[in-house]
Amino acid sequence: MGKVILVTGPARSGKSEWAETLAMQSGKAVVYVATATDNLDDQEWHQRILEHQQRRPQDWVTLSVPVELSATLSDAKPYTCLLVDSLGTWVANLLEEDESSWENIVAELLETVDLVAADILFVAEEVGWGVVPAYPLGRTFRDRLGSLVRQLAALSQTVYLVTGGHVLNLGLLGYPLPIRGEGEMRSQDS
Repeated sequence: MGKVILVTGPARSGKSEWAETLAMQSGKAVVYVATATDNLDDQEWHQRILEHQQRRPQDWVTLSVPVELSATLSDAKPYTCLLVDSLGTWVANLLEEDESSWENIVAELLETVDLVAADILFVAEEVGWGVVPAYPLGRTFRDRLGSLVRQLAALSQTVYLVTGGHVLNLGLLGYPLPIRGEGEMRSQDS
C-alpha cells in the first residue's frame, strides 16, 4: 500500500500549494486528479482552474475526474503519486445521489484507498466551521464532506491542516478520535 496524505483547510489557505509541494517532494511521477470541470460561462471559476494549471510542472499528467474517483485510483501505478484536488468539488459533483448510493460510493472509495499501491495526496476543504446552512442541499454537502474527510483522515499516515498560509501536522499536535465501534484510538502510524 502507498502512503495516504490528507491536506485540509479553508478556501485560499494554501492547501493545494502544500499538496503540490508534497507531490514534488515524493520523487514519483505525479498524476494530478482534477475533480473540477471548467465552465467558461463562470469566469471566476475558470480563473481559479487556470491558476492551478499554471502552477503545475509540465511533466505532471492531469486527469479530469469529476465522478469516477475510485476507478481512477484503482488504475494507479505503484511508482506514481496521485494528487486529488479536491474532495469538496468531487462531493459537490455527486450531491444528487441519494443517501444509500452516496454511502456505497464512499465505501467503495475507502476500500480502494486501502488497496492502492501508489501514494495519494487528497486535498479537502474544511466546512462546518461557520453557521449551519439554511438550505437542505448545503447541509447535505457540509455533512457529506465533513464525514468523508474524517474517514479519510483515519486511513491517512499524515493529516495536514493549512490555514492562513501555515501548515500544521495534526498528527504531531493532537490525537485522532476513536473510531466508532472501537475502544482504542487509531494512531497515525496504523
